[in-house]
Amino acid sequence: MNQTLRGNLVPDADWWRGAVIYQIYPRSYQDSNGDGVGDLKGITGRLSHIAELGADAIWISPFFKSPMKDFGYDVSNYIDIDPIFGTIADFDAMIAEAHRLKLRVMIDLVISHTSDQHPWFIESSASKDNEKADWYVWVDPKDDGTPPNNWLSIFGGSAWAWDPGRCQYYLHNFLTSQPDLNFHNPDVQNALLDVARFWLERGVDGFRLDTINFYFHDKELRSNPGLPPERRNANTAPAVNPYNHQEHLYDKNRPENLEFLKRLRAVMNEYQDIAAVGEVGDSQRGLEIAGEYTSGGDKMQMCYAFEFLAPEKLSPKFVAEVQRAFEVAAPEGWACWAFSNHDVVRHVTRWGEGISDKQAYAKMLNALLLTLRGSACIYQGEELALPEADLQFEDLQDPYGIQFWPEFKGRDGCRTPMVWDGSNFGGFSTAKPWLPVPPEHLPLSVAAEAADEASVMSQYGRFLAFRKQHPAFAKGEIVFTQEDGPVLGFERKLGNETIVCYFNMSSGPETVAKPAGLLETLTGHGFEANLTDAQIVLPAWGAFFARIQ
Repeated sequence: MNQTLRGNLVPDADWWRGAVIYQIYPRSYQDSNGDGVGDLKGITGRLSHIAELGADAIWISPFFKSPMKDFGYDVSNYIDIDPIFGTIADFDAMIAEAHRLKLRVMIDLVISHTSDQHPWFIESSASKDNEKADWYVWVDPKDDGTPPNNWLSIFGGSAWAWDPGRCQYYLHNFLTSQPDLNFHNPDVQNALLDVARFWLERGVDGFRLDTINFYFHDKELRSNPGLPPERRNANTAPAVNPYNHQEHLYDKNRPENLEFLKRLRAVMNEYQDIAAVGEVGDSQRGLEIAGEYTSGGDKMQMCYAFEFLAPEKLSPKFVAEVQRAFEVAAPEGWACWAFSNHDVVRHVTRWGEGISDKQAYAKMLNALLLTLRGSACIYQGEELALPEADLQFEDLQDPYGIQFWPEFKGRDGCRTPMVWDGSNFGGFSTAKPWLPVPPEHLPLSVAAEAADEASVMSQYGRFLAFRKQHPAFAKGEIVFTQEDGPVLGFERKLGNETIVCYFNMSSGPETVAKPAGLLETLTGHGFEANLTDAQIVLPAWGAFFARIQ
């Protein structure tokens, strides 16, 4: 790869370890041409916001050519830009600007499935004997005409759709218009590795790998066993979805995936300083699978599971248990934590019911995310403490929400446009946006929060700068010292530096005993706490940081 594509980036093969990655949902970040949909030029024009905030990298949700049945997660051409987002030239300009600002760029590779409008599927579905006949998962019906097994789609109903042309079923773990690729076919693997090379040649610094544990299916097509009610949870799918009633042993999580991930890592290793983070969607074995996929130094650098994207409200005990569980499952792996993304209710709303001071709560959660052991993904608007938008049914675009409304309202509530100022459309567009801009978001705009030193966004900037001053937060070990009750305590250790951290995860003041040793209180992070000879007094939703001398 031409080194000029790296811009101002300092060579660092380990940049991803402890990186703060800012997720951009391109439809909703910035519209540059007045059509109500965000685009690549819009992203380029707003990258300075992310750089000034202090993030290390961006992850951009899909911008590939797509019929947009699942808004870009249904790809019809892996090596072209959808016209609504711009052109390849726009992408190249965005990469150049990001690198000038010392931001690395990760793109969202969606390779477990394609759109049914992808040329590969069109050819595959045309007959049973064409060159791509085996590129997707095709099976004959049972004698009674029903699907071959009990596999379910995350978006509802059977994971098998009937194709009248081939008179066979094809597998789709998501929409019927998102057929699953057959990773057991080496030609499929090779084609997808070529896709990765294409974008690496254009200067991307890594990938976020969508549904990384869905790539392979069981060759024997065995039915999944059921799950008793006490083992079901809503981490991967909403509680109203029968997908939660199965233990997904055979439709995903297959051991063959490890060898493909090694092949993908080998391609990444052909280029300088490339990293990937995989999304592990599994409610029972998420952390275990993340450990498998990041072990040995020959697969993915990072994975994230859904524990902190789940409905369960954070508590000191829960945070400590999840972090420790990952360390056990992945002793040589690396986590990437996220509290919000484009698929879940924004965490200020998801966990904030009954909390009166949402701003203080958001600041504490931000500090917690950025001091856990691992890398961190923050989702656009998280730095503003945007609440989930409550949309009307007629405004919905998400097929998932339309399917399960009103018990599950879908993902549109976290995908509404970014608010840059207090104007009618929040500075996102000059035209009516593809999703409404909630009026309650406008006072939380970037312009408003930039002018307020006490805002959540100002706090994000301060804390990210504080984090960079102390490498122990990015790369150090973690030891929990307090987890019972409302205060979480842990130490981050790297080299000769040990930093003690306390978080009051409650709405009232709390007191903890001062740890043994001489403490140097650290400042610059925006939190205030009272340290005496014997104790630390934490205000509601407060935090305290000190270096052990």
